[in-house]
Amino acid sequence: MALNLSQKQEVVAELAEVASKAHSLIAAEYAGTTVAQMTAMRKQARESGVYLRVVKNTLASRAVAGTEFEVVKDSLVGPLLYAFSTEEPGAAGRLIKEFSKSNDKLKAKIVSVEGKLFAAEHVDVLASLPTREQALSMLARVLAEPAAMFARAIKAVADKQDGGGEVAAEAPVEAEPA
Repeated sequence: MALNLSQKQEVVAELAEVASKAHSLIAAEYAGTTVAQMTAMRKQARESGVYLRVVKNTLASRAVAGTEFEVVKDSLVGPLLYAFSTEEPGAAGRLIKEFSKSNDKLKAKIVSVEGKLFAAEHVDVLASLPTREQALSMLARVLAEPAAMFARAIKAVADKQDGGGEVAAEAPVEAEPA
């Protein structure tokens, strides 16, 4: 269905707003993907904070102008599906990677993060980024480790002082010449 000028302007404005707030963009070739597969992908995208849209490349090119994703403008060729990660950088990468496993027609073509354009292979790197919860968990572990090490050191010193006589009594027995 062809869009009139006002509808095109609405699409460009909507995409520009999403692109200005997004963390990453993946453009993927989707030709040959079934309606059922696209529906499942859209459902998963909504659940994981990914804005998924199929639009004409000229409209997408206008939408990303002035955003950090402007670097992709020259690479937008062919029928593409645009996946913007709105909540965390790796969400779109995980979505595209997961669905491309079961659908060989879905292939990442462009990956862009923080104003840089990467080859399609970087979708694996993006997909391997930890989620927000995983990153917070790792940070908590790193912050708690010095306190845990200090507590173990204090306990070791206390154990050595409490059992100092026993350790000293056992030492000569083990040190006998053979």
